[in-house]
Amino acid sequence: MQRRFSAWLGILLSGCLLVGLHSRAADTPKGKWESLFNGKDLSGWVPVHDVTFAVKDGNLQLVKGMGWLRTGKQYSDFILECEWRALVDKYDSGIFIRAGLDGQPWPDHGWQVNLRYDALGGLVHGSNPVVPAETPKMPVNQWVKFRIEVRGKSIAVSVNGEETWTYDKLDTDRGYIGIEAENFAFDFRNLRILELPPAAPTTAK
Repeated sequence: MQRRFSAWLGILLSGCLLVGLHSRAADTPKGKWESLFNGKDLSGWVPVHDVTFAVKDGNLQLVKGMGWLRTGKQYSDFILECEWRALVDKYDSGIFIRAGLDGQPWPDHGWQVNLRYDALGGLVHGSNPVVPAETPKMPVNQWVKFRIEVRGKSIAVSVNGEETWTYDKLDTDRGYIGIEAENFAFDFRNLRILELPPAAPTTAK
C-alpha cells in the first residue's frame, strides 16, 4: 500500500513540476537575447556630440562629456537589461529609448529612464519629468540592475528585480537606445536586449 502511495505521490509531484515549467515557459517571451556590449571595445555603439566613452576592466565606462552614446541600429519593441554603477557622488545620466538624432547635446523630445541620484529610475520626456522616481539614491560604486520593457505605447521598469512603474503614452514607435553623458563617470555592464514582436493594435469597440 505504501509503495502504491509513494508511486502515486511521485507522479503527482512530477505533473505539478511539468505544469509549473510550462507556465513559466509560456510567460517567457520567445526570441534570442543579443549582447549590446562585448566587454572589449565599443563595437555597435556610436558617440554623439562631445563625449568620451571607453572600455575599462571589461566595463563600458562613461568618462566625460555632454552628449550620448547610441546603438548602431534602431529598436521598436524590446526588453533591455543592464547593470550600472555611479563612480562619483551626485551623479547624473540616463538610458534613452526610441531616441532620434535631432537635438544637441541630447535628443529633442527623447524618452529617458533617469539615472540622476535624486530622481533615480523616473521617466523623463525631453527635459520634463513624466513619471516620478520611486527608487532611492544608490551608493557610489554599487551595481544596480535595470530592466526596461517597451511594447507599443507602454514602458515598464524594474530595478534590482522589483517592478517600479508602468506608463502607456509613449509617442514614438522606433529609435535608438542610448546612454546619456552629463560629465559624470559611470560603469555599465551586462547590456543585452531581446527584440519583441510588434504589439497587437488596440481594436476600438
